Amino acid sequence: MSDLPPGLPPAGTPAIRPAVPRAAWVALGVVYVLWGSTYLANRLIIVDVRPLLLSGVRFLVGGTLLALVVVVVARRRAFRMTRAQLATTVLSGLLLPAWGNGIVTLGQQQVSSGLAALLIAVVPLYIVVLRALTGDRPRAATLVGVAVGVAGLALLLLSGGTGGSGGTVGSEWWGPWLTLLAGIGWASGTFATTRLPVPANPFALAAVQMLVGGAVLLAISLGTGDRLEVAAVSSVAWWAWAYLSVVVTLGAFSAYAYALAALPVSTVATYAYVNPVIAVLLGVLVVGERFSLLQLVGGAVVLAAVVMVMAAERRTSRERQGPLAPSTP
Repeated sequence: MSDLPPGLPPAGTPAIRPAVPRAAWVALGVVYVLWGSTYLANRLIIVDVRPLLLSGVRFLVGGTLLALVVVVVARRRAFRMTRAQLATTVLSGLLLPAWGNGIVTLGQQQVSSGLAALLIAVVPLYIVVLRALTGDRPRAATLVGVAVGVAGLALLLLSGGTGGSGGTVGSEWWGPWLTLLAGIGWASGTFATTRLPVPANPFALAAVQMLVGGAVLLAISLGTGDRLEVAAVSSVAWWAWAYLSVVVTLGAFSAYAYALAALPVSTVATYAYVNPVIAVLLGVLVVGERFSLLQLVGGAVVLAAVVMVMAAERRTSRERQGPLAPSTP
């Protein structure tokens, strides 16, 4: 019997890349739809529930469910962390769910779901800036992509509208800027988890992140006087809240992990510019959001910039690996 792990060919035989299972593509589609739909779900809930209360409960419920799954599958040892790993987990919990998602829901009081998604799409551009500030030297094509993204953002911010309809979305000037601030939190948290020590189990990392972020958001919400008027919450808001807390938390993350294991990272990363398109389509089809021509052009420019940056970074990654390095699984 061979000592090689299952699935590896005997020594000396040419490596044959296995065919990608159809389920991997289905999983990627699930990521597109579920993560792209979070903005619409947020909008449906904040009509009846205060934004920070919404996010706090969502992440506490989702984090608890994911933690239970991790304990059942990988046992409690999956949550063993060094002090440095725990510090990174807590920091990313503050930056990702608390700062990133919490502020997004605040911004969505004044910004439509589709426009919020387009503004958050610039997170990959923020990460390039953070890398440059910490000594990395992005290639020229990456910097051009960032410049194009800034132009797209300028068009979105100068458009003057929210893309809302029916009076459910406000029109305060600070809404888009608050959404951009949320993106800084997401970018910083993502950047931190790539540079600092993290737990070996990514599901344990995500569960603790959500629990930390949810606890902080709920504490701020209750501390500022938010209360849940159960009778005033519509059935639509309840279903959307359950959808975010359970389906998106468990379904999207599991699908993402599976897709990442079966598809190239560069393919899975396309969610960064597909999710905003899904969000815009759902906003238009489900709640009748409308966008000006300037907003549509600005959104298209932002997405084009993200595609440019990701393509340039993919080339950089291949060059750093060298000709003998294995391809990304």
